Order: sequence, then structure tokens, then C-alpha cells
Amino acid sequence: MNTSVMNSSLPPNLPSSGSGLPPWYQYDECKDEPGGFAFYYLVKVVNLVVGFPANIMVMWQVARKKSDSSTSDIFIFNLAISDAYFCLMTIIFLVNRLLLNDKMMWYFQLFAYGIKDSTPLFLTCICLDRYMAVVHPIVFTGIRDNKIRVALSILVWGLMLAYALSKSVVGEDSTINAFTGLILSAFIIMIFCNISVIWNLRKSVMGKEKMHPMKKKAFRTVVITLAIIVFNYLPPVALFPFAAYYSFVEFKCYISMISYSIMDLSSSIEPLLYMSKMERLTKLPCSCCQRSSEESHNVTT
Repeated sequence: MNTSVMNSSLPPNLPSSGSGLPPWYQYDECKDEPGGFAFYYLVKVVNLVVGFPANIMVMWQVARKKSDSSTSDIFIFNLAISDAYFCLMTIIFLVNRLLLNDKMMWYFQLFAYGIKDSTPLFLTCICLDRYMAVVHPIVFTGIRDNKIRVALSILVWGLMLAYALSKSVVGEDSTINAFTGLILSAFIIMIFCNISVIWNLRKSVMGKEKMHPMKKKAFRTVVITLAIIVFNYLPPVALFPFAAYYSFVEFKCYISMISYSIMDLSSSIEPLLYMSKMERLTKLPCSCCQRSSEESHNVTT
């Protein structure tokens, strides 16, 4: 790795001042390859303008729900907290990258990256909760106690904070293997859970003329969620394990920047999807809402 633009007093992968480069480039090799960085900064702005208020709205909607709450709402609320924090850190990131280049701020920024890297853990919890509700409804009725989900959320936050602190202290390159293992494991589990739910819902209506409205809603939700998971998390899963086979410019200037950008975009896509689902539910007739609440334990999402 070329370290000509790094100061030994800075954490790994952090740009130093006085390199003569525009402040948004970390490496000499990337100064003539701005495409990946341009896309990266565009996503940052989208997350700040769209993602932050959207995640605040999700937290507000989840907090005000009472009788119609879902068992996954605890995980959704925690996911919104972590995404809102990451989106808000865009202000500090842009000011420090473009103007200040303060060493201590870079540690906080790497910490925020670590939080975002590990948010798929909450997505995995949501997928597992949905999987148990649809595929194993009898077992699910015995584990509906939210204390279990609160305890699991605390465990996930512990893992996320440990990873984020490690990334902040030792740098991105030293945690790339941990990140690859985390994202790969979470991706496999999420794909398995969502495909199992889709298969179970399809199998339950074989030979019938049409699917029950609640199951149809669950089916569409899972299909959309699966598409988002593939779009946001397939690039790092497919490309990062082969980082050693790419040139420095290919990986650092394009592949890693675009992959991280697409993954970061989930901070805006996920809350918008959740709010669109809630808006459709509020437009349903009251009688339909009542029937849905009575049968939701079979297909809770």
C-alpha cells in the first residue's frame, strides 16, 4: 500500500494535510480517478437530506404504535437509531474532510463507519423474527415476549460498539476481514430467511385461487425486502473477498467506494420502505385493519 499521503501520527487510512491533494482524496493513486468518490459524496448528501429525517420519522411511528405493534418493531427502532446517527455524522464528515482535517474527528468518523458496517445485524434479527413467525408459528407464539428481543438488541449493540471501537482505533484495513465475515454471514442468513418465508407463503396457497390478503401483504413485503438486501449488500459480499486480486486503484478508488456507497444508501431506502408500508396500512378500511390485527401473529413482519 502506498502510504505517501499518510502521516504516521494519524490512524491508518486517514488523509494528512499538506499532501497537495484535494482534501477528499485519501491516496495519490486516486487523484485522477474521481468517479467513485463523486458517487460516494452524492450518497452522503442523500443520506443527510433524506435518510436522517426518514429515520427520525420511523422512530416516531414505532414509538407511537400500541396495539398494532409488531414483534420486529424493537429491531426496526434500533436500526433507525443507528442509521440516523450515521446520517447525522455526514455533517462532521464533510466539514472535517473538506476543511478541518482534524485527527480526533477522524477517529469519531471511523467509529460511525463501524456502526454502519454492523447495522446488518439488526436487519438479520428482523429477518429471523419474520422467519420464525411465518415458518415456525407454533414456536414463535412461545417467544413473543419482547424481553427476549430487548436482550438480543442489547447484545447486538455490544457487538456493534466493539467492532466500531476496533475500527476507530486500528483503522479500516485491519478490520476488513472482520467486516467481510460479518457482512457475508448476515447476507447468507437474511437470504435464507427471506427465501424460506417466500417459499412457505407460496406453498400455503398452492391449489387455491388466491392468497389471503394478509399473506399476500407479507409476501410482497418479503419480496421487496429481499430485493433491497440483494441490492445493498450483494456488492461487498461478492467483491470484498477477492480484494487481493484487484489493483490498488481498482479496489481503493472504485470498488470499495462504490460498494460502501450502495450499502450506505440503505440508511435512506430502509426507512422510506417502512414508512410506505405504514402509509398503506393506515389507508385500509377499519374492518380490514381489525381482521389484520387478529391474524397478524401468523405472518408478523
